Amino acid sequence: RDDDDINDVASMAGVNLNEESARIMATNSDLVGTQIQSCKDEPFLAAIPLHKRILETAKKLGIIDVPAEVVTFISHATQNRLRTVIEKVTVITQHRMESYKDDEWYEQATDVRSQLKFFEQLERLEKQRKDEQEREILLKAAKSRSRQEDPEQARLKQKAKEMQQQELAQMRQRDANLTALAAIGPRKKRKLDAPGLLTIGGEVCVC
Repeated sequence: RDDDDINDVASMAGVNLNEESARIMATNSDLVGTQIQSCKDEPFLAAIPLHKRILETAKKLGIIDVPAEVVTFISHATQNRLRTVIEKVTVITQHRMESYKDDEWYEQATDVRSQLKFFEQLERLEKQRKDEQEREILLKAAKSRSRQEDPEQARLKQKAKEMQQQELAQMRQRDANLTALAAIGPRKKRKLDAPGLLTIGGEVCVC
């Protein structure tokens, strides 16, 4: 009797229940028979330490009370920001893994490695030039024979003396290394190290 009353009311309103049911089943077939419920809103960051940190910052701006919704909002914003950063880093990592050297549709525009080597060479030459200038200053200070020397002149002489001792020690070390190499003699290559030789089953074969 209840179904008849509903059909009568629907027919009076010009609604065909059979057509409406068929239309619902066609458009929302995935949702029919499923139960939907809201998920618990769990913050991404720890609420108590975050709330304490927000209060410390808010007090500096003259704000005394910070509601809990602000903590939740900042936590979700942090999670969203972190997700975006990770997605971008993932895309960058995938791009770095791709190689375009052998692709005929790409040509090399810049060579960063060569540019870095060039700058390193410039820095090395500049350092060498400054060292030479400092060495000349120290040698001039060491050769000066002025009777009245100021503390700066004495310091330069002491530094020149230390530099000469260091250069002498390096020369002695280099001479000792050359003498040791000459005593050892030229290094003889083993047969396995020689080019064109291949070891098969314990026997040496010429390739």
